[in-house]
Amino acid sequence: MQSLLLLDGNSLLHRAYYALPDWRNRSGEATAGVYGFLSMLLKAISELKPTHLIVVFDHPSPTFRHTMYVGYQTNREKDRQISEDIWGQVIKLQLVLEKMGIPVFQTAGFEADDIIGTLAKQAGKHKFQVTIITGDRDLMQLVNKQVSLYMPQKGLTDATLVDEEIVMSRMGVPPDQIIDYKGLVGDSSDNYPGVAGIGPKTAAHLLAEFRSLDNLYKHLPQVPEAARNKLVTGYEGAILSQKLATIKTDVPVTANWQEAQTPSEEKLLAVLQELGYKSLIKRLGGEVEVNTNQPKLFES
Repeated sequence: MQSLLLLDGNSLLHRAYYALPDWRNRSGEATAGVYGFLSMLLKAISELKPTHLIVVFDHPSPTFRHTMYVGYQTNREKDRQISEDIWGQVIKLQLVLEKMGIPVFQTAGFEADDIIGTLAKQAGKHKFQVTIITGDRDLMQLVNKQVSLYMPQKGLTDATLVDEEIVMSRMGVPPDQIIDYKGLVGDSSDNYPGVAGIGPKTAAHLLAEFRSLDNLYKHLPQVPEAARNKLVTGYEGAILSQKLATIKTDVPVTANWQEAQTPSEEKLLAVLQELGYKSLIKRLGGEVEVNTNQPKLFES
């Protein structure tokens, strides 16, 4: 069976940035994220053995969600230095992936989540088994019989494969109720409101009984008074939050499956040699080539 590995580039870069020391090149530019990302990529290829591979990044321009809600993600990356460090590494990493022959997708107006959702849908139509590497729980809404998540747990090493059963055990709702759940509880990381006073347990209980946010609001008289009053007051926030949480699957991008085939080990090694990433070269069983004239981002 053909299998596609979709990597949430920004999510993994953030994880690598915080998990590794503050490595910088001679110009003072942060470089640890690139190394950490490639380390996770090689581990995933070794463990999951995908036939195809694509990396997706957020675009730095505002998205339709920022237009929909002015407060969207306003609490993120308040530290300007951290923001610049990570975005600078996105550009470096994209060049590395291009050298490796790994397709990169990034589209103005949309988040990586939306492109991932679109590519996962396209892959499903071509009978791919899809695995998404991400730390973002919003992507749990995409999980089904053909789509699973591979979510890092600690640093860069441990990861858990998340299927429909695990989504249910972790969130209290199945994948197809994630957006309704987010509509009720909101999301502090993305700064959208939900319904004030409705927490995870209450949201899961209400959705178990009423199945959807729309049906819940159609049957408000059946809801206990305390929760009903909160739902009435928080209606606009619930609908807005549900829309913000919904991942689009119709972004104007199309995968070329021939170009997305996982690169050979030889090709990966050639690029790692050029970068001078000694420990990653050794992990693939390669011999480190000594070339003092070759510029390196950093020595590992």
